[in-house]
Amino acid sequence: MHHGRTERDSIGDSLIPEDAAWGSQTQRALENFPITGIPISHYPEIVVALAQVKKACARTNAELGVLASDKEQAIIKVCDEIIAGQHHDQFAVDVMQGGAGTSTNMNANEVIANLGLRDLGADFGDYARLHPNDDVNRSQSTNDVYPTAIRLATLAKAGDLTKALRALVDAFRERGEAFAHINKVGRTQLQDAVPMTLGQEFNSFANTLAEDIDRIADLGRLLTEVNLGGTAIGTRINTPEGYGPRAVEHLSEITGLALTPASDLIEASSDLGAFVMFSGALKRVAIKLSKICNDLRLLSSGPRAGLGEIILPPAQAGSSIMPGKVNPVIPEVVNQICYQAIGNDLTVTMAAEAGQLQLNAMEPVIFYKVMETMTTLANGMSVLTTRCVQGIQADEGRCAELLDGSLVLATLLAPVIGYDAASRLSKQALADGITLREACKAQGVDTSALDTVR
Repeated sequence: MHHGRTERDSIGDSLIPEDAAWGSQTQRALENFPITGIPISHYPEIVVALAQVKKACARTNAELGVLASDKEQAIIKVCDEIIAGQHHDQFAVDVMQGGAGTSTNMNANEVIANLGLRDLGADFGDYARLHPNDDVNRSQSTNDVYPTAIRLATLAKAGDLTKALRALVDAFRERGEAFAHINKVGRTQLQDAVPMTLGQEFNSFANTLAEDIDRIADLGRLLTEVNLGGTAIGTRINTPEGYGPRAVEHLSEITGLALTPASDLIEASSDLGAFVMFSGALKRVAIKLSKICNDLRLLSSGPRAGLGEIILPPAQAGSSIMPGKVNPVIPEVVNQICYQAIGNDLTVTMAAEAGQLQLNAMEPVIFYKVMETMTTLANGMSVLTTRCVQGIQADEGRCAELLDGSLVLATLLAPVIGYDAASRLSKQALADGITLREACKAQGVDTSALDTVR
């Protein structure tokens, strides 16, 4: 049987596993919130961000004379190890939690204090030497630490998303160039409309997604305004003079991000507008991506009894009963990721609206859903790029056959013989079951206009 140690806090005694560096508040959170089964360490970005914030605050506290230098050094040493990827397994609280992120902040405070104590040659829980609240959390509150950390984590994760988006854009561009010479039917409302090239279609996929690389960067900049130094509700209670701006300066240096202190710390304690905008940008990517996946599924449908203009690389057998069937499984999984992202945006919307008075207690679900969306979208786009788009082939014969057999070329005749005559001609071709070209010949109409697709 695993023995543990007992810690006492204001609620009573807590039994903590022997090898755990966390303390009683983290232990209670583990018992109170068995919700998603996803610990915050599932997103290493938040663990690193918390350590970056704690390091910046320890440095500032020591400079302002409210933290002894041996304590500062102990805190910073552990923070550096966490930033380098160590001890992440100790960040065990569930991403979904009540308390406006207090459990997450205390998980960081307790782990940093206990590992610091070990470095100082003391036992876990010997908080008289280094205290989670009095030392690691000095001049801080969950209400400025947590909002700052989730912004840093979101910005870190956005880098992965942008990289995946860029690779997908490049893949569509490359296919667009490869397909530039292939004429085909362009469709509106699922009906044959006008001629176009397959290259134009694939370039449009590239360009609609490329626009969002800049949008994500623009809206990410809104997340660089932080409320660190505001403590509980933005009044800066329990901070030494000059602490906030200096802590943000140190944090900028540690993260390499150009962070700025919020101009109104009270407003910033409850406002989540930046996350609403950022989540909206993720939703926009999801909507465009899902539309493109719908098109890939339609264009590859068949292969004999559908459109069949493109051939997706086969990823797996498509059926347990139908021999030889291959399904568009990669676009299908990306569609589903996009639906999840769109639902997550609604969750973010409701949670942002729910901040009553001086704080928004619903930030944990905002962080969780934004991170989930970015992770799954980035993974989905990477899979779409490597297992689908890069290997798409065109069925040139099918594109030509559908174009010649369709009546869309009538649009090219309209400027030459007039809209009404061109309309009569295409109806005649449809009734007689012949191509438009054959109908033109039968009526003695010049067909040279039909050869310029652009």
